[in-house]
Amino acid sequence: MKVLITGATGLLGGHLIKELQQRGEEIRALVLPVENADHLRTQGVEVVRGDITDAGTLGDAVRNVDLVFHLAGMMGVWRPLADYRLVNVTGSENLYKAAQEAGVRRYVHTSSHTVYGLGYGRFLNENDPLRPDPDPYSITKAEGDRLMRRMMLTSKVETVILRPGTFFGPGDRLHFGRMAQKMKDGKGVIIGRGDNALPFCYVTDVVQGFLLAAYHEKAPGNVYNISNDRPLTQLEMFNAIADAVSGVRPKRHLPYLPIYYGAIVAEKVVARVTRTKPIVTQLGAMMFGSDNRHSIEKARRELGFEPKVELREGILLAAAWFNAGGMNQPAVTEASQKAALAGALK
Repeated sequence: MKVLITGATGLLGGHLIKELQQRGEEIRALVLPVENADHLRTQGVEVVRGDITDAGTLGDAVRNVDLVFHLAGMMGVWRPLADYRLVNVTGSENLYKAAQEAGVRRYVHTSSHTVYGLGYGRFLNENDPLRPDPDPYSITKAEGDRLMRRMMLTSKVETVILRPGTFFGPGDRLHFGRMAQKMKDGKGVIIGRGDNALPFCYVTDVVQGFLLAAYHEKAPGNVYNISNDRPLTQLEMFNAIADAVSGVRPKRHLPYLPIYYGAIVAEKVVARVTRTKPIVTQLGAMMFGSDNRHSIEKARRELGFEPKVELREGILLAAAWFNAGGMNQPAVTEASQKAALAGALK
């Protein structure tokens, strides 16, 4: 089977490629012109240059493809809402339409748990309304989610939407690497009491969800949460990371509400003046300081999904990468995690 992956140079894409190759699939990656794809080629992956924000560049990528995994998106960069919308909404629409025209059989779209909003303190399921917080990533992932659900109603393409939790693992600089470095340096702090659940899951469990979405006969036409429904609290996770990297368990507690409102002021006032990303964002404050849980009962019941990596075990696996100097190694990619995507520069 010919499989197309966008976002192949990222953390999730790298793990997904390994599993697909073990299945004997023929893999093609849509890679931005600015990205280094040498490691993909050495893995035997076909590389096609293009940009989801430019519909005219997608024809070669989707030609003769049976299955599409759309992982690419803008996240973790300090850019305007319009840039996020160009990538996460318009880009997703461009790719889906190209897949339709090319006769792709199945299409797996990556949404996010942030589309529900953060801080509800209960297990959210797929029937809960999308109420994203005022953050460019959350807003545009929700817009893209809604768009895909409208488009799939009249499409012949077997379409599945996944809403993964915040995943981590070896090679993760965006989340685990930052947390581990703070604990290593003795700079970790607890926002609030620390008894709130964090929406983290291990990357290979998310890969399992994507494979089920791609191959299970019941998946098409559905939306699924893919996460770990046995979350650690903020304090449990930070302590486990500190222990795993021989760091310092955080003792200092900062009150949640001042951090939350301070982040809003920093984003709306200070950052606009300095044109730099604030130390703490509203999304970051809510991600770590509020209680976030997500039900996976639908995926468990219909697809047989079950997290296999307990979060403490996952922390040890990611810590092994960190302790071996992982943060000093060249990043897997600059484009998917740090640099603005090409189309957003136009």
